[in-house]
Order: sequence, then C-alpha cells, then structure tokens
Amino acid sequence: MTDSHPARMGHIPEFVTAPSAPPIYQTTAFDVPDLDVLADLHFGRSKGYIYTRDSNPNHAALGRSVAMLEGAESGAVFASGMGAIGAVLMTLAKAGDHIIAARSLYGVTLKLIHRLEQQWNLRVSYVDACDCQAVAAAVTESTRLCLIETISNPLLEVADLPAVAAALHGIPLIVDSTFTTPETIRPLEHGAAVVVHSASKYLNGHGDVMLGVAAGEKALIRRIAETASLFGQNANPFESWLTQRGLRTLPLRMRHVCQTAEQLAQHLQTRPEVSAVYHPSLASHATHAAAQRLYPHGTTGIVTIRLRGEGREVVNRFMQAAQSIPFSPTLADSRTTISHPATTSHAFMKRADREAVGITDELVRISVGLEPAELLISEINAALTACVGV
Repeated sequence: MTDSHPARMGHIPEFVTAPSAPPIYQTTAFDVPDLDVLADLHFGRSKGYIYTRDSNPNHAALGRSVAMLEGAESGAVFASGMGAIGAVLMTLAKAGDHIIAARSLYGVTLKLIHRLEQQWNLRVSYVDACDCQAVAAAVTESTRLCLIETISNPLLEVADLPAVAAALHGIPLIVDSTFTTPETIRPLEHGAAVVVHSASKYLNGHGDVMLGVAAGEKALIRRIAETASLFGQNANPFESWLTQRGLRTLPLRMRHVCQTAEQLAQHLQTRPEVSAVYHPSLASHATHAAAQRLYPHGTTGIVTIRLRGEGREVVNRFMQAAQSIPFSPTLADSRTTISHPATTSHAFMKRADREAVGITDELVRISVGLEPAELLISEINAALTACVGV
C-alpha cells in the first residue's frame, strides 16, 4: 500500500467526525488538490487555509469570537499583546508621522514607542489620557492615531473613551482593553477604531498562553493581520485553542474578580500599613466618576497599593510574608498574584520619570484571582501585619 510508509500515516480525512470540542489544527500548512484551488484560496474567492502564519482554523475561530464579544466586524490573533500593538502601529503610522500616546501606558508599550521614535523618527505627544483638552491640543495634521488604555497600568486611571474619541475628530483611537475585557466595556461602542488585548491575561485567564488579539472594522483588521504575518507575529494554534476555551468562562471569572477586587480595595483602605489604595470603584479614586458612568458592571480585578515605608525593602518584606500569594510579573491568572511595577513592567524607565507618573518603589500591584474574598483578605492582612506593621 502506498500509505503504509510511516511518513504518510496519521492523516485524518476532513469532516469524518463531529467532535464536541473544537480540534487543534497544529499544522504548518494545508494540503490543496490543485493550482486552481490554491489561486481561489489565495485571492479570497473561496474560504480555506494555506499557511498557518497567514491563517489557521483555530486563529480564525478565536478572531471571530473576540469580534463577536467586542461588537466588531472582524478580529485577528497575534503572537502576543505586544505583537498586536506593534502590528497596529506599523500599519497605521510610518516614519516621520505623529501619534498621540497616553503617558501612563504599559511600560513595554512605552518602550516600543520610544524605539520607534529613535529608529523611525516617529513624533510622539505623550498626554494624560484623562485630560481630553490635552488630547485635543496634541492633534496635528500628521497625527495618525492615538493609543490609550481603558484603565491604566498600574494606577488604574479610567479614560473617558467617548470624550477622547470626540477630541480626536476622526483620528483612529486605539484602545488596549487588557485590564477590562468586553465583559465590562466594549471600546468600539465608545468611539474606538481598534481594540487590542493581551489575550494572555483575562481572555485566556489561566496563565498558560502568550497571545494577542485585535478587533475592529474588517478592512482595517485585514491590513493589521497582513502586517503581523509579514513580521512573523503569528500565534500558535494550541494557544488560540486554549484561549478559546478560556473565553467560555470569561463572564464568570470577570464577575468574581471584579467583585473580589472591590471588596479587597475597600478593606485595604482601613489598613495602617497601606498609604494609598487604587481601584476605580473607590470614591477616593481620581477617576471614580468616569468609572461609574462607563462601567456599570464592574471594572477590573486589579488592585494597586502603596505600602507605607520607603524603598524596595518594604515590598520585599511584604512579598516574603505573603507566602501563599506568589510574585509574578503578569496578571489575570486564575490564582492571585502580586507584582512590583517599578522593577517589572516599568523597569526600563528612569527613576524620575517613573515617579513623575506615580510609580514609586513602594507600589505593589495585586491581580485578584478566583479565591474567595475572605481568604484573600485574610492572607494579605497577615502579610501586612508581619512585614510592615505600625
């Protein structure tokens, strides 16, 4: 038999079975019967797949799911959240152009923009995303986009998306919604042109993938996906599959972490070892009013605190005392984790620049997991008492 050689074994004819769970298409390429079919696939005259770097059934399924959740025409999948942001920037801006960026962006996003300033001569206006007048004043004839976050990392400042979009007068607003997800806000409904996520975080929810997604108008997402393909920013099919599975529990997970984060934030305001607590649900938060208006069903599962004391040592003691809550330079895992922005996400920044935007050495970011609120509060209380104490 011609198929008896090991190199030819194991191929399963398409649609022989109907699995209740979607299969994983872990393949580099897809077989085609002839050049006519190949041409139809290549030019979009028929649906199908040729090469996983360009598209794959698992990527397409996840892209459709994210688009549906975000109320978008189309969605695409990337190797990481940074891959998605990089593809957006390289699609919409070119050397010498001007963009507007929130000065409180995720540290690695800022690092990428700084690199483009140096290598592309990209001109950048850094603004307070909560100051719509500053956004409007930054617009020039060569402005190609404005990049902000729904809720900033790590101080959780809420951007007034409709007001920012209005201030841009049609310039594409790109919104990183990693901290929120479509369960709490859909940026496209508030004037954004593209919404991006690090799907490694809440969309997946289990801390076991590296993935990014973007959603928006079909033609624009196609251009962004083509850019990503040219730079090899394609995702792994298994990670798309894992994230698709994670989406099934997104509403339950987001409801729990948002409610727990609110309880934790309220409680931590009473602790003498904590000098400041940041969560948009708190009346004391600078952007509480915007949060109430834009986020009627909760905001995020992140709580940031500033420990009373000086320097990294107070954070070290807290980490060592919080034995049951691991340090992890990420967020939105199923378990609660803590991180130190000054030495992780914003480590590349000069101390003066970090401190100018409120990221001091005493700042700790808590990513609330799926544990009961009472357990988490008890563990953090014990860690605060043991390590800081007043």
